[in-house]
Amino acid sequence: MIFDRKLERLKRIISAYKSVIVAFSGGQDSAFLLKICALVLPLDKILAVTAVSATYPQAELAKAKILAKHIGVRLKIIRTGELNNKKFTANSTARCYFCKQELFSKLIIMAKQKKIDFVLEASSLSDKLDYRPGNIAKQELKIKSPLIEAGFSKEDIRRLSKKLGLSSWNKPSLACLASRIPYGVKITSSLLKRIDQAEAYLSSLGFRQLRLRHHNNLCRIEVDKSDICRLLNKRERIIKRLKDLGYNYITVDLEGYRTGSLNEVINK
Repeated sequence: MIFDRKLERLKRIISAYKSVIVAFSGGQDSAFLLKICALVLPLDKILAVTAVSATYPQAELAKAKILAKHIGVRLKIIRTGELNNKKFTANSTARCYFCKQELFSKLIIMAKQKKIDFVLEASSLSDKLDYRPGNIAKQELKIKSPLIEAGFSKEDIRRLSKKLGLSSWNKPSLACLASRIPYGVKITSSLLKRIDQAEAYLSSLGFRQLRLRHHNNLCRIEVDKSDICRLLNKRERIIKRLKDLGYNYITVDLEGYRTGSLNEVINK
């Protein structure tokens, strides 16, 4: 079976690393990668690291802790300072590069201090379909991407995560909160907090895969197409909450949720 062959290849790749730091957001991809590391390497040779900042959804930290504990791997929480970098907060189309440079640089330093051989991250082949300037930072710092090397797509990860009993197998896609802000609009901690609070509220109403895209005093809500009617049925309470958070106009994107929708303007 093709999935079995891919999994065996992934295990061979990881076993050759000997000791690893795994950049662990708590999302579906990084949870799967961490699980395979735990199956292949001694647990004392694995360290999961979750980076916390204003760009990381607040509710995700508790979930990441639970997942790491379930997998049985040590977890270290660090704080990153991308908001101290004016090149990041200026929010050019290279924003993701500066964010990943900050994260991976810290992980490389940690790996050297702890005498750990490699730093791993959990991009898959599916991520190559979107605009990802952070990949440049990954290449510069020689971060390993074993899921890409072994030929894994997001669908592969989802199916094998379910087979392995990972609770994250059907977890909605995660992304940095800065990805909700159009290029050229300055990124601030207060703006990120507003977006996080808005998405947390929508999530509390039962919407799983969602994004709230910020457009000054207007917000554009993306949910799965199948959830748009349900969203509209809750519009009165949604309008009230999002206006309380400072939005004057509340809109729904009729195309529904899609990865990197703010990147659609780059080549236009």
